[in-house]
Amino acid sequence: MRVDDAVNNEGAKRRRGCSCSKDDFLPEESFKSWGNYVKALKETPNRLKDRVVTRSMDETELVKMKSRSENEMKKTLNWWDLMWLGMGAVIGAGIFVLTGVEAKESAGPAIVLSYVVSGLSALLSVFCYTEFAVEIPAAGGSFAYLRVELGDFVAFIAAGNIILEYIIGAAAVARSWTSYFATLCNHNANDFRIKVDSLPEDYSHLDPIAVVVLAIICVIAALSTKGSSRLNYVASIVHIVVIVFIIIAGLTNSNTANYTPFVPFGPRGIFKASAVIFFAYLGFDSVATMAEETKNPGRDIPIGLVGSMVITTVLYCLLSSTLCLMQPYKQIDKDAPFSVAFEAVGMDWAKYLVAAGALKGMTSVLLVGAVSQARYVTHIARSHMIPPWLAKVNKRTGTPINATVTMQVATAAVALFSKLEILASLLSISTLFIFMLVSTSLIIRRYYVSGVTNKVNRSKLILCLVVILGSSAATSVYWANSEGWVGYVISGPLWFLGTWVLWTFVPQARTPKIWGVPLVPWLPSGSIAINIFLLGSIDKASYVRFALWTGVMLVYYFLFGLHASYDSAKEYENKMVEGNASSVVKDSESGIVPKS
Repeated sequence: MRVDDAVNNEGAKRRRGCSCSKDDFLPEESFKSWGNYVKALKETPNRLKDRVVTRSMDETELVKMKSRSENEMKKTLNWWDLMWLGMGAVIGAGIFVLTGVEAKESAGPAIVLSYVVSGLSALLSVFCYTEFAVEIPAAGGSFAYLRVELGDFVAFIAAGNIILEYIIGAAAVARSWTSYFATLCNHNANDFRIKVDSLPEDYSHLDPIAVVVLAIICVIAALSTKGSSRLNYVASIVHIVVIVFIIIAGLTNSNTANYTPFVPFGPRGIFKASAVIFFAYLGFDSVATMAEETKNPGRDIPIGLVGSMVITTVLYCLLSSTLCLMQPYKQIDKDAPFSVAFEAVGMDWAKYLVAAGALKGMTSVLLVGAVSQARYVTHIARSHMIPPWLAKVNKRTGTPINATVTMQVATAAVALFSKLEILASLLSISTLFIFMLVSTSLIIRRYYVSGVTNKVNRSKLILCLVVILGSSAATSVYWANSEGWVGYVISGPLWFLGTWVLWTFVPQARTPKIWGVPLVPWLPSGSIAINIFLLGSIDKASYVRFALWTGVMLVYYFLFGLHASYDSAKEYENKMVEGNASSVVKDSESGIVPKS
């Protein structure tokens, strides 16, 4: 019997319906008894070493991991679907809410430059994601890529941040949905929220409307991927029409005097705003998670990913410029900037159209996010780092219902309590960190292949990566703590030197089979530098929250995730050995001599 069949038969024997058993969540040998668990904890150092040094294979992510979901996801998407899903996932709360906050408090009219910087960072990351998504078209997205290139432990750290990214991102959009709905009803957003004085101020305005919206999105996402894509397509068209209206109508009511002063907060304000509004570009990685459901990944993913990001960046720059031309930056409303701006220029009726368009956009973001975050969680669960119950794909709908519902419940809990400003800053740290890891992984994928790269070239690669990462981090730290320029004279040339040495003296060990990132290593190295630089512009409180979340993840990993994934990997290896041995016996009995 093949390993895949054994896995499927095992899953078929499990109880049907809504009932669950311990084996649905902790089926591994380490959790069969307290004695086994204590023994596993004692072996933690050796198991951790194994998970740190072990790398997954492309074939493992594409074949073995899929088999653990019992049923296949349906391949229904093409490049047109992916492009609209990309725009639907990205254009939402970021542009319609954070533009007002950051223009008023951090960048002024120069917010357009903040969008250019963030857009460049996002576009570089898009190229890196695209090559991986074409080469490894699995639902796990960046988690699968990091497992292959950096190992299980780093992949888990990224996985925790991926989950955090999606929960916080969707929660922020859901609360913004309430803000624009309030504008549509001629109310203040807090009129629809419940104030609880006994809670801390940043968590005291409960948002029941956000919870209801997420519940509806959950049902739609759980029923059908193609249906979600069609609904997103219609909503996105309406959304784009409203955006074009905002740009045209807004520019006809513009006043160039509002652009003076253009940079009221200085260059530091531009980059500070860039780090926060990077939130506005989140979602393009959602397209990478849908590679498993794409008909022709090699053609469709590059067009869908790169195309949607280019269009989005252009629209963002036009929208932010329009807002600051319509109204002095000090008068911009932080909750619903575009609606209030039209009211300020005498177009009261337009604010309702803008609010409706914003709601359409945010609904698309929530829908695409619900679809993609469930795919991430599904693939992570396939590795047993989190309960394998979350990896199940429903046979009738072809969607991961368990993961969808679980993620939406968690998102609703966060959306009920937390303010948008807190969510956006924490989200940007998590996302920039993951994008930096993906860019690093792409360089490793191109320049290191076990058995092909010799020790000398491997040492050169490690040295160059240390210089690139170190100089980028030095630039970021210097930016965050100094007003001078001397540090850049040192760190900038060091980054260039590390990248140039890699480009000149280390041969690439792998060539992409279908589609590859151009200008390697310059493009991924640039992505690393920009992502790390933007991390230096985020406030200290957000780093404290990020550290706390990372600490919680590590506690879970050392108590559960490490042992579950270790047992799962070893069980699969043993089955493969047994399967090969059985094949050899059968061949010898039939008189067939296996090829050497």
